[in-house]
Amino acid sequence: MRHEYTMPKLGHLMEEGLISEWKKKAGERIEKNEVFLVVETEKTLVEVEAPFCGTLLEIIVPEGEEVPVHALLAIIDIDD
Repeated sequence: MRHEYTMPKLGHLMEEGLISEWKKKAGERIEKNEVFLVVETEKTLVEVEAPFCGTLLEIIVPEGEEVPVHALLAIIDIDD
């Protein structure tokens, strides 16, 4: 099933985040709880863990871009 992965809200006051690093490339498998993305907020770098297993189909926002919370970041094909 295709899932639209959006910028998570990583803190109570967070309004936007910078895509610091994608740990996976499009087409690569993601395991649940594996770090696949690093987001920079005003105060820290956060390693984002995958909430499910699947395949990263498409990266929408490249490294170095800042986007608001809930902005579309990637498309992931989630395992059934």
